[in-house]
Amino acid sequence: MIDDVLQEASERMEGAVKALKRDLAAIRTGRASPALLDHVEVDYYGVPTAINQLAVVTVPEPRLIAIRPFSPSDIGLISKAIQKSDLGLTPNNDGKIIRLTIPQLTEERRRDLSRQVGRRVEEARVAVRNVRRDAISDLREFEKEGFITEDDLHRGMEKVQELTDDFIKRIDQIGEAKIAEIMEV
Repeated sequence: MIDDVLQEASERMEGAVKALKRDLAAIRTGRASPALLDHVEVDYYGVPTAINQLAVVTVPEPRLIAIRPFSPSDIGLISKAIQKSDLGLTPNNDGKIIRLTIPQLTEERRRDLSRQVGRRVEEARVAVRNVRRDAISDLREFEKEGFITEDDLHRGMEKVQELTDDFIKRIDQIGEAKIAEIMEV
């Protein structure tokens, strides 16, 4: 029973880590990456569609993203979606390929992005702590109903805390790595 609670808590905490990684992949660092476009959706005949479903996204150079639509008529739709996004990039197209040039980040922008990463890391920590709270609540409920003893409750709470500490440490490492990547000139 305690193992079930720990397993569920571990899965939910892993979900928080994956969500953090997905969020941080969308923060640009001065280097081109196809992941920058993961959150940009094109209004394709009334249906929000990911760019990678409408085009091939490549990185031919460290500061350039090339987008080659499967259908040349979609270039306008993709360009509009990129301009509307919060990426701050201007698409250039030659009728066949859209090119996004990634500008060098200023020191002020690097600090701003670092603060953004810090906020996202804190949101992930809060999500993990919420999972801990739910798991401990479940364990207390089991003890109240007589499914586990008081000793089992305390052992379970210690294991949940160890699990929480491990995940928070992983989240902090991910955040530190992303900040180091952003601050790298």
